[in-house]
Amino acid sequence: MVLIILLAVVVLFLILFNIKIVPQTNAFIIERLGAYKYTWPVGLHIKIPFIDKIAKRVNLKEQVVDFEPQPVITKDNVTMQIDTVVYYQIMNPKLYAYGVERPMMAIENLTATTLRNIIGDLELDETLTSRDTINTRMRSILDEATDPWGIKVNRVELKNIMPPAAIRDAMERQMKAERERRESILKAEGEKKSAILIAEGEKESAILRAEAKREAEIREAEGKAQAIISVQKAVAEGIKLINDADPKNGYLTIKSLESLNALADGKATKIVVPSDIQGLAGLATSLKEVIKSE
Repeated sequence: MVLIILLAVVVLFLILFNIKIVPQTNAFIIERLGAYKYTWPVGLHIKIPFIDKIAKRVNLKEQVVDFEPQPVITKDNVTMQIDTVVYYQIMNPKLYAYGVERPMMAIENLTATTLRNIIGDLELDETLTSRDTINTRMRSILDEATDPWGIKVNRVELKNIMPPAAIRDAMERQMKAERERRESILKAEGEKKSAILIAEGEKESAILRAEAKREAEIREAEGKAQAIISVQKAVAEGIKLINDADPKNGYLTIKSLESLNALADGKATKIVVPSDIQGLAGLATSLKEVIKSE
């Protein structure tokens, strides 16, 4: 009886011990008597004691591996250090378990050789400016090479590109010279724009001054013209009034004498008097003598 109970306890222990739960995003590779039997997906499973064995636990999440810097030589014989980051995911647990020994070392070596081949076809400047192209080519080559291993390479990134110290110094000097050149160009363009603005301002100012002067001269001329017109209108009005008043010859004679007196204001040496004015002047002289005799 004790033996039966002991045997039952052992059987129960073996059953409980061989009940396995596969967690999410994992897969278990099961071997039976040393040969691949099946792959356990997520869930509850029971393996046969002493016959079945969990050969490998496979993580199906996307994983990231950062490889150490690798020395590479460019097409123009510049040696530099480049480290890469590979994002991969196991798509077939069986191929991953039996496809290659030490998959990560295989991917690292494959990454190094692929990187050397790609960089060897590029010059230094192309290498520094073609990260996206290099990443795309490496991802395509690695994904195709790792497909028989059940691995999918999702992305490859060049983390750091480290040229030799002498090259870095030369690049820094070149960048400094380029920045100084751009600064000089910007400064010259600023001074040019400033000079243009000043010249345009002076031009507009001169134009405004000329227009103001011309406007003033026009207004002055118009004022003088208006004054002349007003004087002429006044003279015309005066003549009209005199004509309307029908002046006598005596009045006209007196006005003629006043005009002669103004003409001979001590400045003229010779005066030409019309004949009709001379007759009037003679008449005026006769009248003056008659007044004196009285």
